[in-house]
Amino acid sequence: MHKTAPPPISAYVPLSGGSARGAVSRESESRCRTTQCVGYKQARAASARSGTVFGTRWNANARLDSAKSMLRGRRSVRRAFVMASGEFQYDVAVVGAGVGGHGAALHAHAQGLKVCIFEGREIGGTCVNRGCVPSKALLAAAGRVRDMRNAHHLKALGISVDGDVSYDRQAVADHANGLASKVRENMTKSLTALGIDVIPAKASLISPQKLRGSDGKEYTAENVILAPGSEPFVPRGIEIDNKTVFTSDGALKLEQVPEWVAIIGSGYIGLEFSDVYTALGANVTFIEAMPNIMPGFDAEIARLAQRLLINSRPIDFYTNVFATKVTPGEPGKTPVRIELTDAKSGEVVDELEVDACMVATGRSPETAALGLDAVGVELKRGGFVPVDEHMRVLESGEDGAKVVSPHLFCIGDANGKLMLAHAASAQGVSAVENIVGREHVVDHDTVPAACFTHPEIAMVGLSEVAAKEKAEKDGFELGKSTAFFRANSKALAEGEGDGIAKILFRKDTEAILGVHIIGMHAADLVQECANAMARGTTLKELAFCVHTHPTLSEVIDDAVKSAVGMATH
Repeated sequence: MHKTAPPPISAYVPLSGGSARGAVSRESESRCRTTQCVGYKQARAASARSGTVFGTRWNANARLDSAKSMLRGRRSVRRAFVMASGEFQYDVAVVGAGVGGHGAALHAHAQGLKVCIFEGREIGGTCVNRGCVPSKALLAAAGRVRDMRNAHHLKALGISVDGDVSYDRQAVADHANGLASKVRENMTKSLTALGIDVIPAKASLISPQKLRGSDGKEYTAENVILAPGSEPFVPRGIEIDNKTVFTSDGALKLEQVPEWVAIIGSGYIGLEFSDVYTALGANVTFIEAMPNIMPGFDAEIARLAQRLLINSRPIDFYTNVFATKVTPGEPGKTPVRIELTDAKSGEVVDELEVDACMVATGRSPETAALGLDAVGVELKRGGFVPVDEHMRVLESGEDGAKVVSPHLFCIGDANGKLMLAHAASAQGVSAVENIVGREHVVDHDTVPAACFTHPEIAMVGLSEVAAKEKAEKDGFELGKSTAFFRANSKALAEGEGDGIAKILFRKDTEAILGVHIIGMHAADLVQECANAMARGTTLKELAFCVHTHPTLSEVIDDAVKSAVGMATH
């Protein structure tokens, strides 16, 4: 993989006839010839057939079409003057400038393609403006408050705090909003500085290669990447007023810290906001439709998380119930009323009265306005866009469904494969790789995920239940190795000895099947394991990698070494 920077404009040599349209750098041509790329061989063969001279200056008229194909298929090529073919305004049009769309646009430009990107709201999408980024700012501020108020923890470190620890709610909210604004501004500049056309409009399909913008204009592109993102899902019967009943969008504004807040759903979003609210002094009640709290996590991790993140805090919970009716209240005057219905019998079993209610029941793809019906696409259940492993849009989600067009792609939350910002980014890069002729498939089984509570939870691969099922089905013996943060010097120095790292693996091949961590900086620790899984690194190979001492990474090292029978210390 070439990591060199694009050559300067002066390094570009026009093709014979002075056409800047097909300009290519001497450096790029030399690199391609050195590596004997397919495009070079094809161009040389074309030269022999046509009787033209193949040298550092190519004959544009003889090989323009093959050169165009070759240039698009090489990572190293940069064009001094990026131009789409006469048939299309752009080589790539990206619909949606969230993390996935932004990454796709940058990668397409890096391949020498002319790119535009549509965004009807804010650059950065949900992650930057209403999700990952501002929520981490709230968690950081709330985490400081929690730490400063933990007198027992501070005393163990020889620290005492005189007086109450207070916070300015508006200043905390401003910190989150300010961070989102800064990241959004940086993302916008990263597009415009490269000459990528940012179109402030929504877009819908007229055909696989033609779009209609909400600005009333029509746009053509040889390839279209749909990246519209998602929005909070609100079940029927729940009335959102964005004052006392709100989704994560409203919660991030932190317009109030209710004395008692109910959170519907105990997944990633609900858990993170429970961390924020309890640190800032609120009481929390979870309402979970599944039989167990935190149903999306590995069962062993969920049990430990319940002890660390729920039982030790002012949090209670209901399971096996639906919030079938939620009626907003009036701040400081009347409560929010929540009707609870048994998930099995369908009978109303209770009614809660709280100060506020946050709805954290997942997200829905924003696909209704994409015009997919115009190109013959039947959306999957929930409104997700069916795609193949190359991110190409399919006619339907049924087995054997055909690709609508080799030029139409969909990435991110809208396809429902894995609703994570970094997964969307990976899919965007993958789509572009396929556009330029380098076949690529994202391995979603090795994409890690994290919940940024205190302590954090992170995972990659199969849960223990799923790993056991796979072992039984495929006929191999499942291995399990667990290491404890309480045995780690750095964790003990920080006073953060709670937590485990669990590795699930095949005993016959020592291949890693899944890793689950709860503990300090778990979100950072899981990346080593995800990379190992993605590259097929075995536990034995990983066991001989040297880890810095004393660091939290040695928790992973301990689990790996234990798995292959090596001593740890």
